Amino acid sequence: MVKVSQKFFEAVKLANRPAYKIAWEANLHPVILSKILHGYDRIWPNDRRVIAVAKVLGLNPDECFEDDTR
Repeated sequence: MVKVSQKFFEAVKLANRPAYKIAWEANLHPVILSKILHGYDRIWPNDRRVIAVAKVLGLNPDECFEDDTR
């Protein structure tokens, strides 16, 4: 299973604007971003929603995903 990386999670939480504004800038509903961040919404490698948020935050898409197979 793929999840967002700790770096992505921290970038959203430590950004200079609220997460809901980041979501709107990425053309994403804030509830969807929240579900992605907290693992309630399944994401795939190279998920376009995560990549859109990464662009808003200035992150490289490769830094945004990690594999959670244990």
